[in-house]
Amino acid sequence: MASFNKVVLLGNLTRDPEIKKSPGGVSVAKLRLAVNETYRDRQTGQPKEVACFVDVNVWDKQADSCGQYLTRGSQVLVEGRLVYEEWKNAQGESRNRLSVRADRVQFINTARRPEPAPGSSPASGDGRTAFGQSPATPGSSPASGDGRTAFGQSP
Repeated sequence: MASFNKVVLLGNLTRDPEIKKSPGGVSVAKLRLAVNETYRDRQTGQPKEVACFVDVNVWDKQADSCGQYLTRGSQVLVEGRLVYEEWKNAQGESRNRLSVRADRVQFINTARRPEPAPGSSPASGDGRTAFGQSPATPGSSPASGDGRTAFGQSP
């Protein structure tokens, strides 16, 4: 029997990323994402907004990048899969939750910019140099939708 487990979320971080190291030394970033939905109430006709809060786990080098560039309020696009966790708490009660294990995190709007490397120019404000790309040369304009990832690398 075939199955498919894919999640794509666009939302804002509700807090700064929490970075930890696994026992094997691999970085893990825990993100809390708020995904908002707006709809019109049928009875009152008034717009309503509902937030869905999702726990996201990011691993390895992506986790380090999340810790470096993201803060509360940053907007991110997360692609990943659902993970079901079960455990018993200190009182012996069974607990469970669904979370997302991120395969890819794309920074849409970051609240914090990295410190420029010595001898380099600061971000030009086009949102691209903040991820380690070279600043645009005078007279050139950055292409949008050029297929590069959030870190300026070709997919």
